[in-house]
Amino acid sequence: MRAHQIMTRQVITVATGAPIVEAANTMLQNHISGLPVVDKAGKLVGIVSQGDFIRRAEIGTQRKRGRWLKLLLGPGKVASDFVHERGRKVGEIMTLDPCTVTEDATLEDVVQLMEQKNVKRLPVLRGDQLVGIVTRSNLLQAVAGLARDIPDPTADDDHIRNHIITSIEKTDWGPFGLGVIVRNGNVHLSGVITNERSRQAAIVAVENVSGVRKVHDHLCWVEPMSGMYLNSQEDETLLRAN
Repeated sequence: MRAHQIMTRQVITVATGAPIVEAANTMLQNHISGLPVVDKAGKLVGIVSQGDFIRRAEIGTQRKRGRWLKLLLGPGKVASDFVHERGRKVGEIMTLDPCTVTEDATLEDVVQLMEQKNVKRLPVLRGDQLVGIVTRSNLLQAVAGLARDIPDPTADDDHIRNHIITSIEKTDWGPFGLGVIVRNGNVHLSGVITNERSRQAAIVAVENVSGVRKVHDHLCWVEPMSGMYLNSQEDETLLRAN
């Protein structure tokens, strides 16, 4: 998926000259945690977020540094903090040169940039034009939406089986002697694993195949050195029942 497929298109913005109270009220009224900041021409110049309101003189949370630390930091840093903690306009407290993505950015690129820069939102640009914004909420909605997808009606048992085998066999953790039986979308998975984490990975791989209704775990765990083995919990339950 691409950024343009999940982004919010109707972007709420704020002007650089707007009072900070206006930005704060806009975020509260619209239940959002950040706003792209635009100049008079509508060009993106910054972003203001909840974090910019944490250190404020009005609520007594401005930084209180000792004399020696101020000397160490230098007058420039102290002056910048003063502006950020007491500035009255959005342009005085915003984050300059925000991280952005293009419409065609993959979701992998979006998430990677969010993690690298430790940000919760990324404005989406078409050239230098702001066309949307991607937030963590958009990503959450994308996951929830995909989880509600209706299984592919053309995914018959043979198709499902082939898809499962292909997706598992190309992994490094796939079970040895993989066996897959599919009946009406119900998958019976068998084979040998030497690490319990491979069991969950295999089940997840099957669950991600369209058309799968239920996964039956028949994977057998074997300890390579001793040869000791354990049946799956499902098989052990069946054996006790018999």
